[in-house]
Amino acid sequence: MDKSYNYELKTFINARHAVRWEKGEGAEHPHTWELVLDIKPNHYPFDLKFEYIENVIEKTLATFSGKKINDVPPFDKINPTIENFADYLFDILQEALQDIDCCLTRLIVGESPTRLYTVHLD
Repeated sequence: MDKSYNYELKTFINARHAVRWEKGEGAEHPHTWELVLDIKPNHYPFDLKFEYIENVIEKTLATFSGKKINDVPPFDKINPTIENFADYLFDILQEALQDIDCCLTRLIVGESPTRLYTVHLD
């Protein structure tokens, strides 16, 4: 059986949101969104440091830090549910990590310690 190598990192985003419902928008409320990322280098051997990955993640997520997610595109038009937020974060992180020759294979987004949503590659 072949070995597989990946990095797992955890980070946080402090941001607010208000979910849109059929009859209007819910109450705005804050979260410390917890993100757990599984990242696989595209080639072996690889010369990669955690700092390289962390810099890409931090730069990519800075758009949301301290903000109301509803005000940040595309969530000015898309409902900022945990599912939509996680799906969008997966896509932008996946794209950003390509710059350091890595692939995001799984992203877990938690809006609380008991509410988590996962996006992953099959």
